[in-house]
Amino acid sequence: MAVEAGVETGAEGSTLLVYTVSYPLAYFAERIGGDLVRVEFPAPPDVDPAFWSPDPETVAAYQRADLILLNGAGYASWTDRVSLPSSRLVATAAGVADRYVVVEDAVTHSHGPAGEHAHGTIAFTTWLDPTIAVEQARAIRDAFSRARPQDEKAFDEGFAELERDLLDLDGRLSEIVAADPARALLASHPVYQYLTARYGLEMRGVHLEPDEPPSRAAWRDLQVVLEEHPARWMLWEAEPLPATASQLRELGIESMVFSPAGNRSADGDYLSVMEANVRRLATAYRGTPER
Repeated sequence: MAVEAGVETGAEGSTLLVYTVSYPLAYFAERIGGDLVRVEFPAPPDVDPAFWSPDPETVAAYQRADLILLNGAGYASWTDRVSLPSSRLVATAAGVADRYVVVEDAVTHSHGPAGEHAHGTIAFTTWLDPTIAVEQARAIRDAFSRARPQDEKAFDEGFAELERDLLDLDGRLSEIVAADPARALLASHPVYQYLTARYGLEMRGVHLEPDEPPSRAAWRDLQVVLEEHPARWMLWEAEPLPATASQLRELGIESMVFSPAGNRSADGDYLSVMEANVRRLATAYRGTPER
């Protein structure tokens, strides 16, 4: 079980070695720690880190870290199957566990090299609610300060800048949704639960993959959803196949990428990816991109 990180870390004055299980946590740690920390996020760029499992050599690297940042909410379940030093674990979402979103009727399915999996009974993309992301970042700041109290001021400054950016995202998203709070949306995959909960989105989820043509059964299921939820926009984790987007358009549905920011992007970092998400979401609510 994860506990608050203690001070059983490297020598005073040395760089704090931090391993994370998710990319958003790595980004938060880098922003907070700057040059005072070395952040490692070893999941490959072509996998979903939520369902990735490290090899024994990588597990050993985690075990040697000064701090190990955990997301919580059932994310990276491999951490429950290996021995990690409890005094170095940081359960970043422990303070907001009462805000976890329970997934009703979780569906088991398969896609990509990870094979068959379910998205679990608790949604894990906590960082899509910027206010929860702030609390996860705060937990990281606190753990860094306990481990390196002489650098507490620098960690406070890094956190304060990150907090401002996250709360700015939150304010912009709130303003966008307020323009049309009843706007019906579709999610191509069950990853937007915290976004939905934070902003009260009228969102219904289906199970479509951006790189796979939907089956006939999937199209039939979508038609059933549309009968009671006449959405005109569908959010995707990545660009859908052109044929899929075209067929959706025939149904009156436009496609929009809203990246969950679950892994490192070749096009930017967590903040720039989320800012691009905000601009695209504004299109659905206002008809024109946010400025």
